[in-house]
Amino acid sequence: MTSQIAGQMAPSPDADQIRRAPKVLLHDHLDGGLRPGTIAELAAEQGYSALPESDPVKLGAWFREAADSGSLERYLETFSHTVGVLQTREALFRVAAEAAEDLAADGVVYAEIRYAPEQHLDGDLTLEEVVEAVNEGFREGERRALAAGHRIRVGALLTAMRHAARSLEIAELANRYRDAGVVGFDIAGAEAGFPPTRHLDAFEYLKRENNHFTIHAGEAFGLPSIWQALQWCGADRLGHGVRIIDDIEVADDGSVKLGRLASYVRDKRVPLELCPTSNLQTGAAPSYTEHPIGLLRSLGFRATVNTDNRLMSGTSMSAEFAHLVEAFGYTLDDMQWFTVNAMKSAFIPFDERLAMINEVIKPGYAALRSAWLFRETVPTSGSVGTGE
Repeated sequence: MTSQIAGQMAPSPDADQIRRAPKVLLHDHLDGGLRPGTIAELAAEQGYSALPESDPVKLGAWFREAADSGSLERYLETFSHTVGVLQTREALFRVAAEAAEDLAADGVVYAEIRYAPEQHLDGDLTLEEVVEAVNEGFREGERRALAAGHRIRVGALLTAMRHAARSLEIAELANRYRDAGVVGFDIAGAEAGFPPTRHLDAFEYLKRENNHFTIHAGEAFGLPSIWQALQWCGADRLGHGVRIIDDIEVADDGSVKLGRLASYVRDKRVPLELCPTSNLQTGAAPSYTEHPIGLLRSLGFRATVNTDNRLMSGTSMSAEFAHLVEAFGYTLDDMQWFTVNAMKSAFIPFDERLAMINEVIKPGYAALRSAWLFRETVPTSGSVGTGE
């Protein structure tokens, strides 16, 4: 999609416009988005001695290098450290509040942040205490953001680990807190060997309760993972879903043929929670210019842009959009298209989604697009309009 200004093609947005544009984030992990300085401080307070670096700058660089290394062992090690310092109520509250603040400062107006309560029980917290600490942290972060001149609304997604056996318990937990800040459910972890059908009881329970859930699928394992998530489990959204590209053929002449699963995903408007930088790190795409998001956007899939793990990927929503602007020449119109897609796909009531689109997102982009009308003009010499 392109737009025109005064009969000319609209330029791509600059970094400041990208940052100020309202953005919606559906796929972001709480334990993948900590500030390096916070990790160092929490480790010092708790006596956690396993960090590879104590200096925040060096620590942040270590996380990004480990995630970029191509080594699954090093990548998984990064989460052992972030989860390791998130075993107390105070730590969970602090990190949740900071996540909301950081996203709001980056122009995010609505976010769904996911985490696995079962991974935060080593400090003797209960599942309920974990959820309540995180929810209270999100509310505090929203208040701090508003005081700083930013508005954001954050919902929690409770994640069950697909290699474990607590998915029904976590689904029931998500349902109990559905009116207290939790907007849905997710499963995450290694796809290979742990298909979503292992957790059918959890998904059947949520469907009976008319609740929402997304499933990590189609990131590493491919089309069978997507098919099971949709046709066996009934997922509302696909966490990643980038491998749907495997069911799309592009001929030498540029013509495109969709397989039956890809056609179903597009026709049913199944939201794809695409995470470009993360996909590069995991090998799901070789570069930004070759990322499937370009083709999926042109074909009209319900594509959305997300961060996945901001710490490990050294990214933000603004950074993700900046990469896509550079790779595909996207304009503010394209950014709005992705953002509206995401807001349409959020797990909050329809009337609230509609209000966010019509009263926050569209006016925000309209203000950015119209800024050229108020550009500074070069003053002319002499007096003008004096009537003399």
